[in-house]
Amino acid sequence: MEPRGWLPLLLQLGLMWPPWAQPEPQLRVFVVPHSHMDVGWLHTIQENMQAYVANVYNSVVEELTLEKKRRFIAVEQEYFRLWWDGVASDKQKGQVRQLVATGRLEFVLGGQVMHDEAVTHFDDQILQLTEGHGFLYETFGVRPQFSWQVDPFGASSTTPTLFALAGFNAHVISRIDYNLKEAMQDNRQLQFVWRGSRSLSAQQEIFTHVLDQFGYCSEGFYWDGDPVFPGPPKNGLYPFMEIPVTEDTIPSFTNLLVNNVLARATWFRTPHILWPWGCDRQFFNASLQFTNMDRVMEEVNKFTDKHGIRMKYASLGNYFRAVHAHRLSWKVRDHQDFLPYSSEIFHAWTGFYASRSGLKGLARRASSLLYAGESMFTRYVLLAPHRFLDPAWGLQQLQQLRWAVSEVQHHDAITGTHAGKVGDMFVEHLSTGMQAVHKLMASITQDRSPANSGPEPGGHFAVVYNPLAWTVTTIITLTLDFPSVSITDESGRPVPAQAFQVQSSKEMPSAYDLRMLTTIPGLSYRHYSIRPSRSSQKATGETAPFVASTQHFGPRLRRRGRQVGCHLVLVENDCYTVFLDTDTNLMHSIWERRSNRTVRVTQSFMEYHVKSDSNHDPISDNYVFTPSGRAEPAWEAVRMEIVEGPLVTEIRQYFYREVNDNEPTFAIYSWLARGPQSSDGELLCHRIEQEYRVGPLELNREAILRTSTDLNTGQVLHSDNNGYQMQRRPYRQNMWNTIARNYYPMVQMASIEDLPSRLVLLSEQAHGISSQGNGQVEVMLHRRLWNNDQWALDNNVTLNDSSVVHPVFWLLLGPRTLTSGLRQRSGLALQHRPVVMLREMNETAHRGSWNGSWKQEAVTLPSSVHLQILSIPGWKYSSNHTKHLRTLQKDREHEAKADLRRVLLRLQHLYEVDQDPVLSRPVTVNLQSVLRGLGSVVSVEERSLTGTWDVSEMHRWTWSTRDPHGHRGNSSRPSPPPRGPEVTIYPKEIRTFFIHFQEQ
Repeated sequence: MEPRGWLPLLLQLGLMWPPWAQPEPQLRVFVVPHSHMDVGWLHTIQENMQAYVANVYNSVVEELTLEKKRRFIAVEQEYFRLWWDGVASDKQKGQVRQLVATGRLEFVLGGQVMHDEAVTHFDDQILQLTEGHGFLYETFGVRPQFSWQVDPFGASSTTPTLFALAGFNAHVISRIDYNLKEAMQDNRQLQFVWRGSRSLSAQQEIFTHVLDQFGYCSEGFYWDGDPVFPGPPKNGLYPFMEIPVTEDTIPSFTNLLVNNVLARATWFRTPHILWPWGCDRQFFNASLQFTNMDRVMEEVNKFTDKHGIRMKYASLGNYFRAVHAHRLSWKVRDHQDFLPYSSEIFHAWTGFYASRSGLKGLARRASSLLYAGESMFTRYVLLAPHRFLDPAWGLQQLQQLRWAVSEVQHHDAITGTHAGKVGDMFVEHLSTGMQAVHKLMASITQDRSPANSGPEPGGHFAVVYNPLAWTVTTIITLTLDFPSVSITDESGRPVPAQAFQVQSSKEMPSAYDLRMLTTIPGLSYRHYSIRPSRSSQKATGETAPFVASTQHFGPRLRRRGRQVGCHLVLVENDCYTVFLDTDTNLMHSIWERRSNRTVRVTQSFMEYHVKSDSNHDPISDNYVFTPSGRAEPAWEAVRMEIVEGPLVTEIRQYFYREVNDNEPTFAIYSWLARGPQSSDGELLCHRIEQEYRVGPLELNREAILRTSTDLNTGQVLHSDNNGYQMQRRPYRQNMWNTIARNYYPMVQMASIEDLPSRLVLLSEQAHGISSQGNGQVEVMLHRRLWNNDQWALDNNVTLNDSSVVHPVFWLLLGPRTLTSGLRQRSGLALQHRPVVMLREMNETAHRGSWNGSWKQEAVTLPSSVHLQILSIPGWKYSSNHTKHLRTLQKDREHEAKADLRRVLLRLQHLYEVDQDPVLSRPVTVNLQSVLRGLGSVVSVEERSLTGTWDVSEMHRWTWSTRDPHGHRGNSSRPSPPPRGPEVTIYPKEIRTFFIHFQEQ
């Protein structure tokens, strides 16, 4: 997305260029044709395909074939794949293969989409890259080597690490803070070597190019105009078409281009100029584009001796090869990111961190379901005889959700910066994919479940699956319509009654939440039978589940400066005591056992008010956050309930906007759990689980939850980059828009701390986060905006979001030594909670498939290593690159079979190099031993991040740097490829493998 209304900089360059400045001789201008095609922004994917996308590829392929000097880069594989599978003729496919083989058509980035970098989780970034790269490699045998991240709203330091691991040689970004870009231009620092992680070796750095102030568009050189929806006009006339190049107009075009090149030449250190030619939705009439540009470039090249400029069409690879060959020494940038992004004084692009909160939550839940479905399917295929489930069908169900989750990572999707109908499309695709995976998982569990003995109508059979590769002790919740139950495990043994709690559901008074304490080994199942108790439990010997008792605390008005804390009630478990103030019905403080320290902690909902008249004031919208002042309390009264039981105690706080409101606008549901004191139960004890209810909001309100403490933090916040690593965020004073410019993305984790203690917030989804005061942290949870901006109204890109959202957070409080060890694993425990599959007992079960003879064997990794993915992708290409290329050349029409014995395994070391004295150590894992529960491992191949390279054959470019230190952390080089099943994983490493299992 590139908004209109630019300052006409190009037209002023003739005045800006000083007459005494002389251009460097022989500037080589690399004209890189491209079309920026958003995978859903103002129009749906199918609308875009019909209006212009199909014609981009149809006409570009034709024009490249006609003239060998022309080039084009293709970026978004979702569109290219749709064109390839549904539009392209056999002739066009043959032409594309020839163009790709000769380098005239180059795939850059290569993911399904150009993903956002602020609010996406790195798991999902890797997924969408893997989906696109797998398609390109399977179809053409090519592997993208250059990025093109030119439109995301800010740049994350996770990206250079991931792109290096994927085999990229150079990285292009564009949207960074306008002040910083100007300074980098003035100092010729728009190109540098970026080391994204402070723990990883220098070989996992990447050369990075920041597009200059003109961005990725070349205004003044769009001869095909703007596309017309729903389809191309019959007369071929499009709006905003430039005047064609003629004898009369060519001087103005060439002068414009030359002045632009001369300006850019002063901002870079080599005489090689990257000149992106294109913009949003361009090249749907490539003949018109190339015909006009050919003449302009020919005219410029006629006078090379005069102005020292030589122009040619180029791929992105052509440009970077020229820069690399120059052999300069480059400045090193460390692991700091480029967030937040401001495009001008009042345009801090921090609002999208919370826009369309409901979609952000759905996207993360879909991703977590996919993670569980992948490993469950892998385990099933490797171990089961497949009598009741066709693996090919199973792959199709997973593929639907893989593509839907990949699609929503687009920088105008999960960001919430799209039109309403496009949001509906994303929700539909995610929901359909989730339904498919739920159906797959239900089929697997029916095939793998114990036979029912004496099913009783109205009862339920629950299968609980742990998708993590550790033993997990947690509490699961089943919502039932009967409170009196009898529960037995998979062996038919009654489950102790004190392990359960039944209470009225918070949202459905006629239903009940059944809380069950369960311990599940890694990648394993637990089975439970839940039957209504139809007789006296004293007579049958059954133990009745404890029915929780509830204390009610009537409404309390919001206090203004009056004394609080005189009347406290407490809720506790073995790690925390939470004190609640009955004078206010708010949280008062938390005592933490390990440090024996009481920290004042108060939580309150507040709102930022924003203005709506775009003609007079800066406004907030989907993208930017522009508050009219400081946040104000959003409620007048709060009511509280404490629901206490032996397993879980729940605190319910209902916040009313007006004293006499019948329904609360906001609510906090907090849980403290009691579990076993073993190491498996440590994570359960050391967290306060919270779910919020937010909405519907009033118009032009941005709702936050502010947590205020007496920690002496100095307004320093730590928040994560994409769930991968933490960034220090000191509060920065700014004379313009200071509140908004101190908001940051929180994808999974944030914290504030002083010397004794740290408060950690773990989130199920992305939000905006800030620390606007000492000891404070606030999370933007929801936004509802409307303004009179005509462009937004015309395109339905308003944020009149009247929904109610239910974000989930976990709070950890304790010494930094304790929270450093717990926060990564706790974050994953929240992200990948056990999946509960419930079905009626009177359904038919497949008998004999599980009768006790089928034994699960857990998959268990060391506590500092995370199973980032375990999947059967179903790829049809050979791991041997030479063999794969021969197959493509020999028999393109032959449909290869999916390899179901080749498993994609990715492991991640969770800790930074100096984060914990024990957990930060390198870890050696014997994959054959760890995976023996899945079958016999035949071989282990280490691959690039997306699987398309054998790492022993992946030779990335090296770039000379001014940094005398060749590495970070404790490793001067990447870990060597495995020569057997044993692999060593160093801090923050992500390593990807193909595991080949023996045929059964």
